[in-house]
Amino acid sequence: KKLIYILIIAAFALAACASATASANQNQSELDQNWQKWRDANISHYRYKLAISCFCVFSQDMPLIIEVQDGQVVSMEYSSGNEIDAANREYFQRFETIDRLFEQLQKDIGGEADEVVVTYNETYGFLEEVKIDYVLEATDDEIWLTITDFEPLQ
Repeated sequence: KKLIYILIIAAFALAACASATASANQNQSELDQNWQKWRDANISHYRYKLAISCFCVFSQDMPLIIEVQDGQVVSMEYSSGNEIDAANREYFQRFETIDRLFEQLQKDIGGEADEVVVTYNETYGFLEEVKIDYVLEATDDEIWLTITDFEPLQ
């Protein structure tokens, strides 16, 4: 009876691992397709609003208004009008361009996060909404990213 019990538990564990692997592969496939759609759009100058929701001190100042040209940030400011301090600016660097957002998502899907849920823009492929849970069992480690008001400026 103990052997049967152990085999049943092992089967459930293997099924859970297979499900997690399939989900990660699907996330990676969606990421690759949408990242290619973004590259194919060839938009070198754009502006967007980025809301970062987390248990962070800057949450009340969101969203950020970011303008990018040729892969470089032209301007970044809080929509509240408050000045961005150096520590927060350093934190925002991983989200400051669409390409950097894709790079960060690649890391998160690749294992830096336990769960990643993404909605992509149908036209250009960029990330519109992302929920990242770094440790499923932990509290207050989640982050939500929302891109709105995307505007090509070419």
